[in-house]
Order: sequence, then structure tokens, then C-alpha cells
Amino acid sequence: MPIPTLTVIDHPLVQHKLTLLRRRETPTARFHEVMREVSQLMGYELTRDLPLEDRPVETPLASFDAPLLTGKKLCLVSILRAGQGLLDGMRTLLPSARIGHIGLYRDQETLTPVEYFFKVPEDIEERMVILVDPMLATGHTAVAAVHRLKDAGAASIKLAVLVAAPEGLRTFHDAHPDVPVFTAAVDERLDENGYILPGLGDAGDRLYGTR
Repeated sequence: MPIPTLTVIDHPLVQHKLTLLRRRETPTARFHEVMREVSQLMGYELTRDLPLEDRPVETPLASFDAPLLTGKKLCLVSILRAGQGLLDGMRTLLPSARIGHIGLYRDQETLTPVEYFFKVPEDIEERMVILVDPMLATGHTAVAAVHRLKDAGAASIKLAVLVAAPEGLRTFHDAHPDVPVFTAAVDERLDENGYILPGLGDAGDRLYGTR
């Protein structure tokens, strides 16, 4: 089923770096570094529609009206813990953005999300939110995170993931058809344990060297 709100970022640099992340032999330090690089590149696409307005500027030679960002302020929200890997790169690109965190883990028997932490800016209703998590597998975690953001007042939300499964995309779109999804790849399917195939393994484990 086509997902009208889906954008696959197929830039060659993004695809190359995603392959480095997929490799089993990529060590933890390099994995973290490459994920930060990929998230910066994805950030350019995610912010492509930020509004601009012309304002007076003095160059060393002349005065003229030049474009500057205007409109809603930004908030980056990470789904802990693996989302931190994407947050690092986007925060470099958007240093003035406010930061939020949602702590969710997946129950290994039911595959449903369990919340243990939630903190976002008090004025989140005034901000465009970019929610980041490396994997969109079953989709349940992302669905729960967006529900919490909407409950807190967020009205403008985008979801950024590295790799998505078709099952997760359908589940997420059914729950939040108003939220655009940006990903570097739509993979084949989920395995019997709810992991994406071919995927890149457990992103959190590979980021931090823990299991």
C-alpha cells in the first residue's frame, strides 16, 4: 500500500553511509560517527520546507534584503535510547532547537511499547517537532511517542528514521496519517522477533556496545 506521507531520502551519500551502518563488522565508535553524519544529511531534507523571509542585511559592500528563517521554532525529540544517535547529528545542524526525550522500550513478549520517561519543552505547541528513532519496525513505539507528543500539545510533527519496515509504515500511517515519515530505506520485512530484515541489527546495542 502506498504511503502518501512517506519520503525516502535516496541521496548517494545517505545510501553509502547507511550501508556502512548495516555492515556487521562496523565497530561501535565508527557506527556512532556514521549515524551522526547520516542524521545531518537527513536533516537537510527534513528542514527543506522551513519558511524564510527577507530582512535587511549589510554586507561589506552593500545593503539588500536577504532570506532568514522565520515562523515556528524547532524541537528535536529523541526516542531513548537509540534515538540519541540521530539526535546528535541533527543538533549539530540545528543548534538552537530545543530538545525533548521520550523513554520507551519494547516488551519482548508483546512487542508493545512501555513508557518510562517523558520530557519536552513546555511550549511544544509553538514548535515544529522532529521525532527521531533509527528503526521503524512494528511501528508501535513511534505510534505511542506521537500520541504522547500530541497529548502534550504538539501540532506539527515529522518522524525521521534510518530504516523502516513495510509493516511499521502501515501501522504508523493508520494511526497518524497526518505525520510525514522520512527514512533512508524501506526494507523487506520483519522477522518473527519483530526485527527488520535485512536491517542493521539493534541500533541501540550497536551505538553503545551493549546488549
